[in-house]
Amino acid sequence: MTNTPVLAPTKTNRDLLLFQLPNKQILVVGCDSSGGIGPKPLDKLKVSGYILGKFTSRAALMEVLSVGATPLCVVDALGVEPQPLGAEILQGIRDESKQAGLDPKLAVTGSTEKNIVVEQTGIGVTVIGICSLEQLRIGTSQPDDLVVAVGLPSVADEVLPAEKTGNIEETKDVLKLLSLSIIHEVIPVGSTGIAHEVQTIAEGSKLKYSFAQQTEVNVKKSAGPATVILATLRRQDLAELKSQISKPVNVVAYLNV
Repeated sequence: MTNTPVLAPTKTNRDLLLFQLPNKQILVVGCDSSGGIGPKPLDKLKVSGYILGKFTSRAALMEVLSVGATPLCVVDALGVEPQPLGAEILQGIRDESKQAGLDPKLAVTGSTEKNIVVEQTGIGVTVIGICSLEQLRIGTSQPDDLVVAVGLPSVADEVLPAEKTGNIEETKDVLKLLSLSIIHEVIPVGSTGIAHEVQTIAEGSKLKYSFAQQTEVNVKKSAGPATVILATLRRQDLAELKSQISKPVNVVAYLNV
């Protein structure tokens, strides 16, 4: 009988599951869900299936990418009929997956509701990724780092107008930030708001934090489908970051011992 490898859960305060593999690889699992948003009669916020699929998968992809992992697959659970809405949502998921470097024909799978007539939209998206233990970007912020918000928090009917004006984050922006050597750590911000994720970053690096006195960004407001990314970096590197990023960049907090 061969020995079956055991996945060892790794503790984190991020909104992710981490599993240590025997070969010093980390399996990373992230997810996001949406309910009452879509084109159905009982949906509270009316958007197309394509937009719904794009933004729900974006939030899950950004969570996995933010810790340095490479996404392996995207799994969607669609509580709607296969046609036409299921297909529309799936196209949004597939297009967003391309931004993360996935081949949607090979790496996207899921299921739809085929038995019940549905009058309100509900979906869930799970992303599974992998990275080496050395590449894991959790708890890498430093004392005296700035915490900056890239993008502006937007929710519900604010999201699409903010996207058109270039004020919210996209999957490709996570990859851009991680490629910059000046960035220590990144984390996407969703419905819990900036203030909550500042605390998450500080706790992960065993640091304290204080909020900046600023009026540009509401740190308690929901950021909806990950419309903001927090990044940590040294004070002297702020100007370089602003020169590299076209989205709004605002200092929201300071880390200290």
